[in-house]
This record gives sequence, structure tokens and C-alpha cells, in this order.
Amino acid sequence: MSARARILDAAAEIMRTCGVTSTTTKEIARAAGCSEALLYKHFRDKEELLIHVLKERMPAFAGIRRPGEATVEENLVAIAHGALRFYTRTFPMMASMAAQPNLMVATRDSMKKYETGPHHAVEWLAGYLAGEQRIGRVSPGADSQVMAALLMGACFQQGFLHYVREGVDGGDIPESLAVTLVHGLLPVLLPGA
Repeated sequence: MSARARILDAAAEIMRTCGVTSTTTKEIARAAGCSEALLYKHFRDKEELLIHVLKERMPAFAGIRRPGEATVEENLVAIAHGALRFYTRTFPMMASMAAQPNLMVATRDSMKKYETGPHHAVEWLAGYLAGEQRIGRVSPGADSQVMAALLMGACFQQGFLHYVREGVDGGDIPESLAVTLVHGLLPVLLPGA
């Protein structure tokens, strides 16, 4: 395993169990079995490391779904299940940042610097839904931005509830929850539903 992969694995585990604010690059390097200097050869700062942990070590939002592939329902269930898993796994990492206003400002600055942030998931999903609208698989009257915000918001809230009930190692969130959330939107999304 490469040093970069060891660093990402160590950072993901420590950040997930201790929170981002309590995690130091020194701890991550020690857990990865490398020097702090080597860590900084791969990542500019702790913020960049966190962004790569989120992108590469947390459950994906079911990969890229393209309009016209599979069914709208299948795609949305896969996206929602990925979002539920992602939010459940990242809550312990993010809770300490949200609780400290000065750290939240620094986090916002880092998200701008690295052109990332939670809004990208909603924007991407709205774009996917608009693409499905253009080819007639989503109702022309459905507001893709609102539908995307509703689904991602529901996934965020349900991921949080799963984390609160089950804890850091509470097991995987069931796909049936994603199905339930998506089915609540299908009457508005699907033509003729």
C-alpha cells in the first residue's frame, strides 16, 4: 500500500472516531507509519487531507448517474443510499467543526479554496434531474432544484438520525430507507404519476 493510501486510511479512521478538530497531522502520520514531512509531500494542509478523505475514503454518492441510464427510480435510490451512507459516516467528522464558529469560518474558507462543499451534491443532483427532464423521463413541471434539495436534505437528516441511534460503528444504513425517501418524490417527478 502506498504512503498516500496509508495516510488517507489513518486520517479517515482518526477523524471519524475523534472528530476533525481533535485530529492532528502528527497523529495521522504516526498512525500511517510515516513522518509528518511525508504527509505534507502528499497534502498541502489538513484541510486538503480532509477533502481527500471525504472524496476517497467515505461512501460515494453512487457514482455518476447519467440521464437515460437505468431508470430514474433506480438511479435515485442508488444516489440516496450513497448519500445516506456518506452523511452517516461523516457526522462524527463534522460535528466538532459545526460547534465552533471560528472553525466553521475556516472550513468555509477551505471549501472555497478547494472548490468543494455540501452544495455540490444538490447542484449535481439538480443537474441530473434536469437532464432527465430534457429527455422526458422527469415531469416538465417538477422543479429539479427543489427535488434535489428535498432528497439530499432528507438523506442528511436520516443519516444524522441513524448516526444518533447507532453510533460511529452502527452498521450500514439499509437501502430500504433510500427506497422510501425516493418513493415520496416519484409522484412529483415521474410523468403521469
